[in-house]
Amino acid sequence: MNRSLAIAAVLASGMGLTSIAQVPAAPSSAAGAVPTTTPSGPAKVAVIAFQVAVAQTNEGQRSFADLQKKYEPKRAQLKALSDEIDSLTKQLQTQGSTLSETERATRSKSIDDKKKQLQRDAEDAQNDMQQEMQELYGSLAQKVFDVLSDYVKQHGYTLVLDVSQQQTPVLYFQDSTNITKPIVDAYNVKSGVPAPPAPQPSAPEPAPKAPGTR
Repeated sequence: MNRSLAIAAVLASGMGLTSIAQVPAAPSSAAGAVPTTTPSGPAKVAVIAFQVAVAQTNEGQRSFADLQKKYEPKRAQLKALSDEIDSLTKQLQTQGSTLSETERATRSKSIDDKKKQLQRDAEDAQNDMQQEMQELYGSLAQKVFDVLSDYVKQHGYTLVLDVSQQQTPVLYFQDSTNITKPIVDAYNVKSGVPAPPAPQPSAPEPAPKAPGTR
């Protein structure tokens, strides 16, 4: 599969939440670390999958789903163009021996032009969606970070490690130190955004009839 068709396939199959892995995990320390006071007792450490927390909030699920829906027409358009290229290519391969040299050259150029258009359109759509994804994530991440900051102070944590990234330096932690879900729950309460509706189960396939029955 050439590069342009590969890009179209990504878009058609629903590029999206996987892109979250390419955006910053949490507001950097340059924006201000979680303010804490000097602890009077032993250190209290927690871990959080910050990207997961942002994406799993009710607001995050709703916003990212809306962004996916926004790009559905573009994915359909790219898929249609990709299907057209496949069809024209098969026709040229099948009918090539019966066409004049001029006609073969004309059809071949038309296919190449459509492939270039597909690649340009797919890359533009991917870049546009990635930019919107980052803007959406950045805005929501800051609000989740504010909730995290309050939670940390209320519960006396002295250190919170983000384990979102694949190359995290954290080798082991107990589940009891993971505050991802409590932060998601706390943010949902603060935002007031209701949980998204559960997906409707698809209708079961009718059972095949036995031979000789109507």
